[in-house]
Amino acid sequence: MALYGGALPDFPWDSLIPIRERAARHPDGAVDLTIGTPVDPVPGGVRDALCAASDSPGYPPTIGTPALREAIYDWCARRRGAATRDGLGVLPTIGSKETVALLPSLLGLGEGDVVAFPRVAYPTYDVGARLAGATPLPLDTASDPASWPADVSLIWLNSPGNPDGHVLDLAQLRRIVAWARDRGAVLASDECYAELTWSVPEAPSLLDERVNGGRYAGLLSLYSLSKQSNLAGYRAAFIAGDARLIAPLTEVRKHSGFLMPAPVQAAMTWALGDEAHVAAQKGLYRSRRERLLGVLDRAGLVDDPLSQAGLYIWAADARGAASGWDIVKACADLGIVVAPGDFYGPAGADRVRICLTATDEAVDEAVRRLPRLPDLLG
Repeated sequence: MALYGGALPDFPWDSLIPIRERAARHPDGAVDLTIGTPVDPVPGGVRDALCAASDSPGYPPTIGTPALREAIYDWCARRRGAATRDGLGVLPTIGSKETVALLPSLLGLGEGDVVAFPRVAYPTYDVGARLAGATPLPLDTASDPASWPADVSLIWLNSPGNPDGHVLDLAQLRRIVAWARDRGAVLASDECYAELTWSVPEAPSLLDERVNGGRYAGLLSLYSLSKQSNLAGYRAAFIAGDARLIAPLTEVRKHSGFLMPAPVQAAMTWALGDEAHVAAQKGLYRSRRERLLGVLDRAGLVDDPLSQAGLYIWAADARGAASGWDIVKACADLGIVVAPGDFYGPAGADRVRICLTATDEAVDEAVRRLPRLPDLLG
């Protein structure tokens, strides 16, 4: 049955059930490098703030406590280049995935509207367009915007990209902003991996004055603390940008009861104000990334040369002979579970996504097994 104007695709992770079962038969057990869920401890300061606010019997404010709002504004200025608060709206959200899935609908888009997103991308951008009854359109967001269709209502960016780790530089972001504003399109950027850069000094934001010229008109930036602070279980995120666009989103959330719990708001306030724990977590991910990259050659794999940031290795067969699913099945015979690239669109069919969100012990075990992969790929 069609849902909200268009049938939803099958949930891709369900197709990995036989692969997980295959990997579980390995005598030394399975190593899961698929879903990017944090495994390291929640920072102590976050837990202390959560506990201190646990006696919260009343309804929390939809727009965020004054302390949380101030923390979001300060963080956007300090870490994302937001030079002014004039015209800048902020709104806490219950994780960022709900915003990705619901934003087209909340903006009033539907039949006749086109929602564009990167051609290799997190599948929820496509799902959100379908939920609204709009037309989903994969785009090469690194290409010249002049080559894009003109009739786009909403454009999603994802930089650093999931799964490919690509980063849009200042010049490309400026071109995209100008193109969107000329056509009256809303430009939304999912920037949740921005603190996890490896071979570039920064991953610029739509909020950055160097990108937007000091005006937030038509721009929205999504951010989540799931990755940098291990708060996936807290569902701590926010949206920032054009206050005129955020105002109706806020009203919908008030009417719908989308309230971030007060203890989570307190925990998020602490996390946004502390940079030491973010640097420490980044160091853990860098170490795991370097160990996995160090074994790719012996595994007969090669990472995407443009992968510069994020939580994933976007790997392909170095010979160009094996498909993503061929690699997934061969890895399963080693007891390693990775995600096939076609989960992220047809353009990813020859690749696999390997997550850095595994314990050091699991990463070391994968490093020990992966050199046997070429024998299984043939």
